[in-house]
Amino acid sequence: MLEIQKIRQDAQPFIDGLKNRNIKDAAEKIEQLLTLDQNRRDSITELEQLRNTMNQSSKSIGKLMKEGKKEEAEAVKSELASSKERIKDLEQEVQTIESSTYDLLTTLPNIPHPSVPLGKDASDNAVISQNDIQVTFNFTPKPHWDLALEHDIIDWKLGVKLTGSGFPVYKGKGAILQRALINFFLTKAREAGYTEIMPPLMINEASGFGTGQLPDKEGQMYEVQLDGFYLIPTAEVPITNLYREDILNQEDLPIKNCGYTPCFRREAGSYGKDVKGLNRLHQFDKVELVQVTLPDHSYDTLEKMTSYVESLLTALELPFRRLLLCTGDATFTSAKTYDLEVWSAGQEMWLEVSSVSNFETFQANRLKLRYRDENNKTQLLHTLNGSALALPRIVAALLENNQQADGSILIPEVLRPYTGFDRIGETI
Repeated sequence: MLEIQKIRQDAQPFIDGLKNRNIKDAAEKIEQLLTLDQNRRDSITELEQLRNTMNQSSKSIGKLMKEGKKEEAEAVKSELASSKERIKDLEQEVQTIESSTYDLLTTLPNIPHPSVPLGKDASDNAVISQNDIQVTFNFTPKPHWDLALEHDIIDWKLGVKLTGSGFPVYKGKGAILQRALINFFLTKAREAGYTEIMPPLMINEASGFGTGQLPDKEGQMYEVQLDGFYLIPTAEVPITNLYREDILNQEDLPIKNCGYTPCFRREAGSYGKDVKGLNRLHQFDKVELVQVTLPDHSYDTLEKMTSYVESLLTALELPFRRLLLCTGDATFTSAKTYDLEVWSAGQEMWLEVSSVSNFETFQANRLKLRYRDENNKTQLLHTLNGSALALPRIVAALLENNQQADGSILIPEVLRPYTGFDRIGETI
């Protein structure tokens, strides 16, 4: 959530930032916020003055009565009664203004960092770098859904039978490969200094609001209506919310946590070729990284987190590229996001496998997540998160890029201690 204090200090960067996020009425919304803010401050000033006047007047009544000035004392009492009514009205007015301000702020996205390219959608994202791994075949490679069926390692029909479309069943070596990837990602995160967290898979409304998933404008979360809970769309939500309403010590920063969880997303409105097979699921596994940092350190942290995720892709011997998302493709909460995509040989397309984002104070303001500075004043922290990694498209790329002419699929060397086998399928 944007900070009204900063908007008050200099509104123009917020107007420009919202325009860059394709918010057409940005100037009007900021002007509305400033008007509400000024009205609130005026009301509070009048409220404080009235309370102070009432205190002084209350003290004078007893003195007037002692001096026998009964009529004057009664006049002061009448003024006090009138002031009490005005105070009651002002308190209600402040509450209404604060509610309106809050409601408006929750509709506004984060302001993009100056380095984020302008654009309307994913076609305007900038390719920052690409590694030099190439995958070539002397035969026509198959897509992962054909390979999975041939080797009986993923069953989509059983998933439909048990639940519905987008809930595949992993079997045999397919299930082992999933577990191997999870263990590999968690081991590497621990070696990089992250503390492993095993959070709940359901969250309350306060947690969903804290990281920006609620209000759920696009209807992407599964809701457990009877209890008012939501199935988590990513481990980012519960792990970041561990620190909701906390005031942290500087010496404890940065906080580096990781966690593996299943993730649940309705993916409402998804269609087209990119939803086939493992490309887009309603339930999938992911290892997530979360960091809480001092504001001055967050962009250095963003680069380090992104490089770390790239090191995982390098270890898996996958062709990948880094994209910087444009203003029109960044998420509601992000100030700057890098996407990492792997090449899918069987589909001949790039698949997103990780997003690494800096939210600056946007989440922290919702969470009331702060630290004490050198002057013992509380300041908002910066939060970041990144996928390290999401499994479905990693599995898709591994199957497609490592398929052999004899029909078998090689397992990357780095995963073999975790799988216990070096290939899926028998060699001819």
